[in-house]
Amino acid sequence: MPFVLWSLLLAAVLPLIWAGVSKAGTRYDNHKPREVAARAEGYRQRAGWAQQNAWEALPTWTAAVVAAWLMKVPEAAMNAAAAVFVLARVAHGLLYIANLASLRSLAWLVGILAALYLFLRAGGVIG
Repeated sequence: MPFVLWSLLLAAVLPLIWAGVSKAGTRYDNHKPREVAARAEGYRQRAGWAQQNAWEALPTWTAAVVAAWLMKVPEAAMNAAAAVFVLARVAHGLLYIANLASLRSLAWLVGILAALYLFLRAGGVIG
């Protein structure tokens, strides 16, 4: 299976990883998960925000992959964009947790540009 398809799974798992970071080592109450999240501070709070952002990025990436796949963008181009996207999204979460806002924003931009690249390739705007 091409890496671009695996990237969909990786992008779907990332929010779960950030959620785990947010909850690890806390007295987690599964009866009130949103209350627990609202009380989080420091890196745990930022990991929760990274989780939310990762969920928000997933539909855009999925749509880009589907568009590129349906329009038969070359596999190598899709795989390259997928590698950039996954690395950018991992970096985004780590930089969020580390509280490095400017670098985090740069990682977000790189990820969204990877999705835009697939849309533009799918639309025949760039070759």
